[in-house]
Amino acid sequence: MHIDRCICYQVTFVDVLKDAREKQRTIAEVEMSLGCGGGCGLCRPYLRRCLRTGQTSFERVLTDADEPE
Repeated sequence: MHIDRCICYQVTFVDVLKDAREKQRTIAEVEMSLGCGGGCGLCRPYLRRCLRTGQTSFERVLTDADEPE
């Protein structure tokens, strides 16, 4: 499985990371500006990992237990 975007808003994690770094956004600010994380919420652990590590593509399902707030 290849996971590289928010499925609700079709925003890639590459775009999220670029926006977050350029504008120094938090996860909450990313959610407000791009919508990502604000739909079903399944991408929130990916967003946290993306912003923490810079990883933008994932091969396994992440849960809140993998990337707690």
